[in-house]
Amino acid sequence: MPTEPTPKTKTASPEAWKPPAGKPLPDRPDPAVTKPPAPAPSFTMRPVHGPWPPITGFGRRWSGPARPLNPAAAGLLILAAAVAAVSVPLDRGGVGWLVTALVGTAVLVVIPLVPARPTAADRLMPALTVARRPADPARFAWAAATVALLGVGTVRAAGWLVLLCLATAVVTGALAVTGGRSMREMTAATLFSLVAPFRALPWVSTALAGLRRGAPRGNHTRVAATIATAVALLAVFGALFASADETFARLIESAVPEVDVPVLIRWAFVFVVAGGVLAGSAFLRAGPPSPSTAEGAVRKVTRFEWAFPLGLLVLLFAAFVAVQLTVLFGGFDHVMETDNLTFASYARSGFWQLLIVTGLTLLVLAGAARWAPRENRTDRILIRAILGALAVLTLIIVASALHRMTVYADTYGLTRLRLVVGLCEAWLGVVFAMIVVAGIKLRAAWLPRVAVALGVLTLLGLAAVNPDGLIADRNVARFQQTGRIDTAYLSGLSADAVPALDRLNALDQEKADCILGSIKIRLNGDPDDWRGWSYGRAHAREMLRARPPAITPACTYGYRD
Repeated sequence: MPTEPTPKTKTASPEAWKPPAGKPLPDRPDPAVTKPPAPAPSFTMRPVHGPWPPITGFGRRWSGPARPLNPAAAGLLILAAAVAAVSVPLDRGGVGWLVTALVGTAVLVVIPLVPARPTAADRLMPALTVARRPADPARFAWAAATVALLGVGTVRAAGWLVLLCLATAVVTGALAVTGGRSMREMTAATLFSLVAPFRALPWVSTALAGLRRGAPRGNHTRVAATIATAVALLAVFGALFASADETFARLIESAVPEVDVPVLIRWAFVFVVAGGVLAGSAFLRAGPPSPSTAEGAVRKVTRFEWAFPLGLLVLLFAAFVAVQLTVLFGGFDHVMETDNLTFASYARSGFWQLLIVTGLTLLVLAGAARWAPRENRTDRILIRAILGALAVLTLIIVASALHRMTVYADTYGLTRLRLVVGLCEAWLGVVFAMIVVAGIKLRAAWLPRVAVALGVLTLLGLAAVNPDGLIADRNVARFQQTGRIDTAYLSGLSADAVPALDRLNALDQEKADCILGSIKIRLNGDPDDWRGWSYGRAHAREMLRARPPAITPACTYGYRD
């Protein structure tokens, strides 16, 4: 049976197709219009964190900057590190620290304004933008505090005060670069700042490699030749000007250090340390840790678990305060009426224990505020009652400790340790007062930053009042009243004490010569150049030059408390 041939199917063009006669044109969708748009290529901005994986701690994740460092920005970091190497005096405070702080701050402010090197994602999709966090005004205040702390050595000569300011500048600098509101975030910022210099090594090295690759051939030789020409011109004309004028020669001699092996080693050390600090700060500024997300996931304890132990602690504090109230303001009468009790034993006994109690109570309050539940009205009332009572009772303990230290200082004279410990105790008292205020509304988001800022202002205020001068002034006033003075201790004070000790010349010339002569010997044996210039030492030298003390080898030092 013959098979019928299969009809061939013809594909007609869209123009040739026509609807049947008498029928309307069907509403067919246009493929060109309804076709879904092609998905845009997705690009993942992977952080440039080198061989180290992202760090997670304190509820904050830190992966580093999303963009590479511009070679020009790397050059600015090298320039700031070189300025620090030439300017910073490692053995004292001075104007060099302030110069380094100003240059480093300026570089860290300018670096974000330098356009970053475009990545592959930027070239394929120019509209891609990187989200930036809004600027925190508090970070500018932390930066100003850091510069002020590093500049204390320009005004004061006391080495212990300069070291204390440098240690505090580490914390304020980390907060200026990273930010942070809660205590966890501020602690994380400080810890991350210690790791940042090591994390920034591949970030900066990649930029420096790009800087070398981008330089034209022969450019390094021309740069070296230009620097050598500049050095030669300065050397020739500087030598001629120095031989023509003696004052200019002394200026050049004080400005240009003697370059030897120890100086080169010191320059290299400061350059490496300063470069690491600046690179780590730029690394944190370009890629700060993400905000904490663990604050809301804190496991709360039951009402009994926190209220019962803290309630017993409140009763213990109340019993101790009841005993202390009998002697808190008794002072002289209490010492006179108690057998075998002297001012030294009264003031010393228990002061350090009370200081430790104050610090531990602060930790207890912080833990209770974090873990105690506050969902219903009863919980909130308990928090206000128990924590408020504990804070108020601690304030009375702080007052007792301060009273003990005041009695001791009035009886035996003021020293650096007594002054600093008293200020720390006073700062803790103000913090506890702020805790009482924050407990009224159970809102203390502002408390950590205000407490740290108050500590920084206290330290800057201490530098403003000249602590060594204050100590010397109190001891001279005590000498006028009692005729007793600790010449051994006062001879070890810094040059900041010279203006106050100068009043001793009118009271006892021999003791004044003994104390001021010792300070003059130290100043003459350790002169300053421009890097270590300090107003305190310069002013002391002028006073000792105007009224020179008689330096005698056999100086009789008085008692020491």
